[in-house]
Amino acid sequence: MEAFTPDWIVDLSDEPIVGYKERFRFASLVLSRGASYAGADFEFRAPVFQNIVKKPSVSIIGTGKRVGKTAVSAYFARELKQAGFAPVTVAMGRGGPKDPEVIRGEEALTPRFLLEISEEGKHAASDAYEDALMSRISTVACRRCGGGMAGAPFVSNVLAGAELANKLDERFVIFEGSGASLPPVKTDACLLTIGAHQPIEYLGGYFGPYRITLSDFVVITMCESPLSDSKRVDEICRVVKNIKPGIEVAKTIFRPNPLKPVTDRKVFFATTGPSSMNDTIKEYLEEKFGCEVAAISNNLANRKLILGDLDLWRGKFDRLLTELKAASVDIVTKIGLDSGIEVVYCDNIPVVVDGETNLSEAVLSLAEKAKERFGGDRCEKGQGLRR
Repeated sequence: MEAFTPDWIVDLSDEPIVGYKERFRFASLVLSRGASYAGADFEFRAPVFQNIVKKPSVSIIGTGKRVGKTAVSAYFARELKQAGFAPVTVAMGRGGPKDPEVIRGEEALTPRFLLEISEEGKHAASDAYEDALMSRISTVACRRCGGGMAGAPFVSNVLAGAELANKLDERFVIFEGSGASLPPVKTDACLLTIGAHQPIEYLGGYFGPYRITLSDFVVITMCESPLSDSKRVDEICRVVKNIKPGIEVAKTIFRPNPLKPVTDRKVFFATTGPSSMNDTIKEYLEEKFGCEVAAISNNLANRKLILGDLDLWRGKFDRLLTELKAASVDIVTKIGLDSGIEVVYCDNIPVVVDGETNLSEAVLSLAEKAKERFGGDRCEKGQGLRR
């Protein structure tokens, strides 16, 4: 493909010479080179990554929703900020604004402020607000709708968001995907987030190989029981490295980090995480932050159920601890403010568990790699998110 640079690859094979799994692997390879792949009754068009970013940049993408992509992105941004990269994040989400907006994370994003934003009809718990609050950097909020199998959004305003980021003073741009959808801009490097709880065939089959091939670094999240086990995590690593030999892989878990002290307080913790992790999270919060966890609700993404949980435990807590997701502002924050109970937002911190990877060094190395690649030949079509 490098020799002839085709726009389309036409597959005239059939079973049993080339099977369904092989065809998806072929399609992933072809699309990662910027070409499209077609057969007798199918076609997969290569996602287009527009070459419009005027600063060093990284895309942070995922193999699905609820794999911890925003938490990893926020961690990445904090590390870059501390190291002097002066980053800005461009986050696209289904709840983003019609026109891209700049959220100044350096300013006070208080519960009252976020509730006012929510009452204006905006999604104040979107990924963009979460990025801004958890990283304390400027974030450009964007919108996308739909997503193809290879990750192209059906419609988005990310290109306008990229142009807005070009005009800001920040010197490095982080583009955060949404679900399995990819930012439609050409960047200098790519980080892939994989959930250890995901089916193996989603990673080694379909368009999992495409996303792996695009990437320079992989973070596997939720590498702990009961979400996963060491055998499964090792199998994911084998799949990833079989598709892209030599790629660095970090195995991580998430742990909550309240943004304000909750010492000696009785807390109600609202999360989108699974109930199977509640005992682990309760023990961690109490030992690490000196609080008493009165209750944990895993219904933050279900407004009816989270209301019921808050009503059930009313009077048994004096702090509302919540992730900034789903109903955290329009339900949890509103109830807290109306009841005179302090609302504390909570980050999720990726923690390496394999002992082999220094995550801080790895993400800074990826950022340095992006800076080195920046300024090279970027073209309208090319390998992965860059050429």
